[in-house]
Amino acid sequence: MSALDRDLLAEKTMVVRRHLARVAERLPAGAAELRAATDTSDTVILHLWQAVQVVIDVAVAACLHFDLGAPASYADAFRRLAGAGVIDDILAARLGRAAGFRNVVAHAYDQLDMARVFRAAQEGPSDLEALLAAVRDRL
Repeated sequence: MSALDRDLLAEKTMVVRRHLARVAERLPAGAAELRAATDTSDTVILHLWQAVQVVIDVAVAACLHFDLGAPASYADAFRRLAGAGVIDDILAARLGRAAGFRNVVAHAYDQLDMARVFRAAQEGPSDLEALLAAVRDRL
């Protein structure tokens, strides 16, 4: 993502919502029902990972757009946005944990804790949406 504008952000928001809809469609009612190495868990994990990645990309682009500098890490992007008042510190911390989840999916997939995946799938979407809305409101 090079130049951040409202049209591009709207497009990225639609992509995130599409991924989150797939997560919601496939997420079982309870954490115990989400078992590793099944089509359901693979779908939930893949689409949650993709949604988080798009939000990370938006956060990094927003840091550059708002002249906050290039973040040293994904979590740093959220901290910089909080420091600039785009999001609050609590949301930045939760999104930093989402970035950590993304890293585990990308680099240690076989070590995923399904209870953590379930929690992330239930609680994380509102944080992703909140970041997108906050950036939109500042553009």
